[in-house]
Amino acid sequence: MPEAANSFFPQDGEEGLPLEEMAYRRLREALVTGAILPGDRLSIRAVAAAFSVSAMPVRTALRRLAAEQALDLLPSGTAVVPRLTRAGFTELSAIRAKLEPMAVSLAAPHLGEPHWKALAPLVAAHDAARAAGDAAVAQAADRDFLFGIYRSAQAPLLLGLIETLWLRRGPLFRSVRITVTAAGGLRHSHGAMLEALRRGMGDEAAELLRVEIEDATRAILATVRFEGDDTAAERLAWIGKPGRRR
Repeated sequence: MPEAANSFFPQDGEEGLPLEEMAYRRLREALVTGAILPGDRLSIRAVAAAFSVSAMPVRTALRRLAAEQALDLLPSGTAVVPRLTRAGFTELSAIRAKLEPMAVSLAAPHLGEPHWKALAPLVAAHDAARAAGDAAVAQAADRDFLFGIYRSAQAPLLLGLIETLWLRRGPLFRSVRITVTAAGGLRHSHGAMLEALRRGMGDEAAELLRVEIEDATRAILATVRFEGDDTAAERLAWIGKPGRRR
């Protein structure tokens, strides 16, 4: 477990929770925020020590996350954060581009003044963090803005599916955000989404989000090397271009 990971685990609201639920929530939060990265190994002993609990609740939490396909379990019991393949990321993004706009459309009739007061500062926080080059704060504001809307959809099954997708998304996005942002990708339209929702135009806001997800997907696919990419073949193709032969 990375040494800095504990700072990403919120402690509020854990009083009275069973230890396995506490461990599960902390690990889940770490995956969604990208506090642990693709390829990281989470041994039962290391996680138990970090959370000051015994091995049993950690083992249960890791198994739950493996069942959600958020972690891969080794025979030893150690869990590994999966490295997405290009095909896996493309599939995940295509599903997100369907489900998350649906949540926005469903949430629109339930949003009102208290939501605008909560969501507007998140848009401003994201923009300020992006301008300052603070990827972690920008990512947190992005997540809080979107899930502030999704939770208002009053569709718990849909929300659960989206959360599961973000368990797979989080580690990759944290690791690539700076690179892809520098290349001009990962722009967002949250300010326009918020204005559309204020006007009662849920379908317009949903379409803005669909385009945002698809644009970010294209930027990442064009910039990032994925598990299983044939980098040797890419290098040979480059060497073999006219003008590169010796």
